[in-house]
Amino acid sequence: MDAIVFGATGFIGRSLVAELLGRGLRVAAAVRNDTLTPWLLARGADIGGLTVVTADITRPLTGLPEAADVYNTAARYAFGLGRREARETNVTGALNVVEWAATLPALRRLVHISGYRVSASGGRADYAALGAYEASKIEGDLAVRERARELDVPLTIANPSAVIGPGQYIGPAALVQDLWNRRLPALPGGPGTFLPIVTVDYLARFLAEIPASPAGEHHWILDDETPLLPELIRTVADHTGVPAPRARVPVGLLRRLPRRLTGADPETLTFLSDDRYPTESARALAEAAGLDMPPAADALRAWADDLVATRFGTAAPPPAPYGFVSVAGVRTWVTGERERPDHVLLHGLPMNADLWTPLAPLLGGPVLAPDLPGQGRSAPAPSVDPWLAGLLDPVRTRPVLVAHSAACAPALRFATARPDRVAGVVLISPAFLQAPGSRLTRSSLAAPRLRRMPTAALAEVLGLPEGPEVESAVTDLGRPGTARRVVAALRTAHAERERTRELLGRVTVPVRIIVGSADPLVTDAGRPVTEIAGAGHHPQLTHAAEVARHLRER
Repeated sequence: MDAIVFGATGFIGRSLVAELLGRGLRVAAAVRNDTLTPWLLARGADIGGLTVVTADITRPLTGLPEAADVYNTAARYAFGLGRREARETNVTGALNVVEWAATLPALRRLVHISGYRVSASGGRADYAALGAYEASKIEGDLAVRERARELDVPLTIANPSAVIGPGQYIGPAALVQDLWNRRLPALPGGPGTFLPIVTVDYLARFLAEIPASPAGEHHWILDDETPLLPELIRTVADHTGVPAPRARVPVGLLRRLPRRLTGADPETLTFLSDDRYPTESARALAEAAGLDMPPAADALRAWADDLVATRFGTAAPPPAPYGFVSVAGVRTWVTGERERPDHVLLHGLPMNADLWTPLAPLLGGPVLAPDLPGQGRSAPAPSVDPWLAGLLDPVRTRPVLVAHSAACAPALRFATARPDRVAGVVLISPAFLQAPGSRLTRSSLAAPRLRRMPTAALAEVLGLPEGPEVESAVTDLGRPGTARRVVAALRTAHAERERTRELLGRVTVPVRIIVGSADPLVTDAGRPVTEIAGAGHHPQLTHAAEVARHLRER
């Protein structure tokens, strides 16, 4: 084989395998369980050069295919580990890889993945002060260097900083999650705290270049231009539309406070320092190989989009593209095509753009599906109408506006004011034409109760089976202010029922109405109505194929 990668199912390892395969190399992926192949196939990788082998580096290695280049990306990256558990992989396992690599007759290079903080350790693996993870990485670093010298193994150690990218939910991700959920009242550290990052794609490209570079160099791979921690957090906060904390808590004070008060894992605090790192050799290799790091701020914004899209690792991401954009000055979560959509999908309450997940792929064309302002993942806006105009401003097609429930009113207002911008309007379960009998539409439903509602209870209120769309809505309702805004929007929609009915009679573009037979209209719409048998208030979830068929028939 051209290369063998240990730890190939890990966050770094799988990206490295994809990079090597993309270069046309023959790669052996050493894994305990093959979750790698489905991951590669889902990303369109050509796996013709891939051989998957079973290996456990915590035991002596035998029976593996020979390779010119050996990469050890395997590690236990977690906080709160016991010393024995951490050492098993990060020390003993790393040495087993060195021992096995020494037996290869045509070994070109062993690349061992260590950690950027080893340069600040002073060569001491202090388990009591550092915790098992960091101390074991330092001990492993020292042990690998010594054993490679003894066995005359050509070694390069790569010391990446905090690696970010799709699928990374540990490390700085905890800070971003606390920021997003408004649980970060103060920043840890001081004004000069430096928490450097590197993207996983860049790291994979860098690692792939190492075997062709001179042996003996050890590289610190990180972005020296990473913003200092206060600016880093501010960058993410501005992008996602949440406030950034202004207060700071010195690391020394955090160490003395009980964890139940700070919420900070003591092992993470050693990573919060003003230290800088020796990146000269890594920058020289990158320049020689023509590698350019993406701007740190852009990388942070893209990563924040991925974290929010996957609910910080608890949900599958929606189809790309997705992310936060500015719409009429409001940070808005948007999925889909912003310039040339066939359909613009506006969700009802208390849902978000995930409401359209079953329907969108069935429409046969590009769609644009945002979270409405103040709902889901979007920041609040003074008014929906300017926001909707801003959403459609970049659109170069004449899409069909598809609105559900309470979103029907702003859709009608836009279509009435700008008939030249839309090809038609489809109203799904328009609440202003239906009986206001749902528990969700009653003004007596208080925001605190809605915010604390478990998934099963909300599914019952909505008349839906439990599923990822309802779970997504529950997650967003738990964010500060969202439930209150949902209740306020429901009350406003109820108060404007008569005005919206009048508007329906004035709109000049084609209008179609789709309802479920279990949730019929109680007011004559004066427009074509399609009734879907057996459906309730959310036919796009429960009867997506039928709704898609009717939309395609326009």
